[in-house]
Amino acid sequence: MSYLDLEPIESVGGAVRLPGSKSISNRMLLLAALAEGETVLRDVLDSDDTRYMLDALRTLGVQCRAESAECVRITGVAGRLPVRRADLFLGNAGTAFRPLTAVLAVLGGDYNLSGVARMHERPIGDLVDALIRAGARVEYAGQHGYPPLRILEGKPDLNAPLHVRGNTSSQFVTALLIALPLARRACIVEVDGELISKPYVDITLRTLERFGVEVERQDWRRFIVPATVGYRSPGEVFIEGDASSASYFLAAGAIGGIRDGGVVRVEGVGRNSIQGDVRFVEVLERMGARITLGENWIEATAGEEARRQGRLKALDADLNHIPDAAMTAAVAALFADGPSTLRNIGSWRVKETDRIAAMATELRKFGAAVEEGADCLRITPPAGFGIVRSGSPLAPKRGEGASAAPASRLPPAISVDTYDDHRMAMCFSLAALGGMRVRINEPECVRKTFPAYFDVLASISRRAAA
Repeated sequence: MSYLDLEPIESVGGAVRLPGSKSISNRMLLLAALAEGETVLRDVLDSDDTRYMLDALRTLGVQCRAESAECVRITGVAGRLPVRRADLFLGNAGTAFRPLTAVLAVLGGDYNLSGVARMHERPIGDLVDALIRAGARVEYAGQHGYPPLRILEGKPDLNAPLHVRGNTSSQFVTALLIALPLARRACIVEVDGELISKPYVDITLRTLERFGVEVERQDWRRFIVPATVGYRSPGEVFIEGDASSASYFLAAGAIGGIRDGGVVRVEGVGRNSIQGDVRFVEVLERMGARITLGENWIEATAGEEARRQGRLKALDADLNHIPDAAMTAAVAALFADGPSTLRNIGSWRVKETDRIAAMATELRKFGAAVEEGADCLRITPPAGFGIVRSGSPLAPKRGEGASAAPASRLPPAISVDTYDDHRMAMCFSLAALGGMRVRINEPECVRKTFPAYFDVLASISRRAAA
């Protein structure tokens, strides 16, 4: 097993230029491919997930020319894919698998879609059922309700509204909204039950607008897709920095700033971001951080009360709207002054791993008491964990325990399993701010969204002496 040992981080400070947003990058890549005209996408995320999307588009006959690692020139096919029969392997990229399923089902053809083993454990039945009810020909090639899939020649009848459940993944709604303008007739999507992760659907609506399609939204329960002539290229698009990735560095600024007032600045995302995860700054503020927002940057450090107390404030919050950034809050809870409760995070169960179970398991390795619910976590930090009062040494130190409870006597290194989940690896890197070495197993999983993550973290970190 590969691993990366992170030495204790004594302080943080400096600026980080964020990679492009995965959510926006894969939406833009697909829409540019389906549009009429040529689109130049700049600041595209260069990662495993975007490469799976690009490979699939090229397999489907779309001309995608990489002018650099972060710039792609795409010649759109005006809604008519040149290749009508293909096998597509999409790894564990949900932002590629789900929208492509809907697009190919609406356009018709003969396609096989598959991924890694974990992708075949992630449900897709709500989306497929909606398409089948409309007359699309989609078959399960394995277990019912899950990938791999086979899409057969034929086009759905879109006279009636398409009904899709909203409480498993917002990507199912996104997939339909991207696919339906290709039908070139008015269509309606109705969401049954609560729609989770609404900000991600909002990203979809805003990217559709860039390509000339304005969808009418009625209270997150009904979406009216107008009759259009298809997507039109906007010409050139600059992609925002990834707000989910920003959460790790902003949390580092809040935690590390308790010790010395250091400030971390992320560049590429700011107050006008279209990404819901930018609201993670509100979570940090509730935990005692001081946040400053600019047009295209955000700064984070500890607030005066947090510096005086040497701890962040415990959190009790519904984090349904920021499910990815919420994982960062779970690790930040190790540095809080009492139990924190993260609510309405049931979508974690069907991500790259069962993130509720995985997070609970790994937090316990740091001495936290964790209560795991169906859609929530309650995290009680160990006594003395990462006490970082201004001017004080790191605590606990190697081989030492804090002076309070046995739970705080942690070993000198904690080994974190990542479950092939990029966010597990990046979140738990923050535990090194607690004054101990942290071993990240299989750190290469960060290639999914942020290949250079550990190098970037090192660039703003001052390590404690061994």
